[in-house]
Amino acid sequence: MEGACEASLACSTCHVYVDKDHYDKLNEPKEEEDDMLDQAPALRHNSRLGCQIILRKDLDGIKVTLPPITRNFYVDGHVPQPH
Repeated sequence: MEGACEASLACSTCHVYVDKDHYDKLNEPKEEEDDMLDQAPALRHNSRLGCQIILRKDLDGIKVTLPPITRNFYVDGHVPQPH
């Protein structure tokens, strides 16, 4: 997972699918998160930006899955290196 914007809600490279047992325990997404998710490919009902998930004790055991593709909004010509 790239996390291109460093949690500033300016991209959707940390888009994840949250498991059903934990999705409803998450804080409601901010409007900015919803705006970024609207632009994320392969959006699902359980989509969230991973950078906005604040880990707490009640989220112990949370499982997230990466979507098949992500979209990066770099404007400075940066090319990410493979992991």
